[in-house]
Amino acid sequence: MLLIPAIDIKNGQCVRLRQGDMDKNVTVFDDDPVAVAERWIAAGADRIHVVDLDGAKAGYPVNDRVIGEIVAAAGDIPVQVGGGIREEVDIETYLERGVEFVILGTRAVSEPHFVADVGVEFPRRIIVGLDARDGKVATDGWSKLSNHAVADLAQQFEADGVIAIIHTDISRDGMMEGVNVEASRALARELTIPVIASGGVTRLDDIEALLDAEADGVTGAVIGRALYEGTIDLAEARRLVNDKTRSP
Repeated sequence: MLLIPAIDIKNGQCVRLRQGDMDKNVTVFDDDPVAVAERWIAAGADRIHVVDLDGAKAGYPVNDRVIGEIVAAAGDIPVQVGGGIREEVDIETYLERGVEFVILGTRAVSEPHFVADVGVEFPRRIIVGLDARDGKVATDGWSKLSNHAVADLAQQFEADGVIAIIHTDISRDGMMEGVNVEASRALARELTIPVIASGGVTRLDDIEALLDAEADGVTGAVIGRALYEGTIDLAEARRLVNDKTRSP
């Protein structure tokens, strides 16, 4: 089980949202996202999840400079980046700067053939983020709800060669109400590629529940507000995962 702290960047600051609302319910946690990344790496992060919130809204990368600094600070720890990545050149630029995985969202949903194209061009480097509310996929920084069912799109993207799906339940994201384990588990059972759960991871009980879903293909957890508000201690979560992994 990968433990993946989230760093959401808006106006160059590390922030968290509630239910994906970028105009309201924004909490600034730190003015230095690079220092935040260094803190999570020291605590045992397996990977860093970075979202350019301004980019998601604008439709092109906005905070790419600070993201490059995070990648440099992360060293050998992989960084996955999403938000406003809608052109092949954006993918290429991020990968050249050392980003390990690029996360596609809005354009993947609106133009699925784009995923097939870049899946060939950048093998094993593309993740698709499916942000869902009531089983439907949201786009444009979570501001619009599509008619696409999550499982249908995920299966299509698997066939197109993406390496993993990040499944976010928007209704729980940032609400500190617990992760939707069953939704992520159900999606994972429909796929052979890994599913990374996101949205609502609040306490160690959520990590433990996700560990129980690992056999179904849920292989990681993106953790956001819980780390910043202290309801999950990353080092403690790391020990929990290690102990569970060592258990017969």
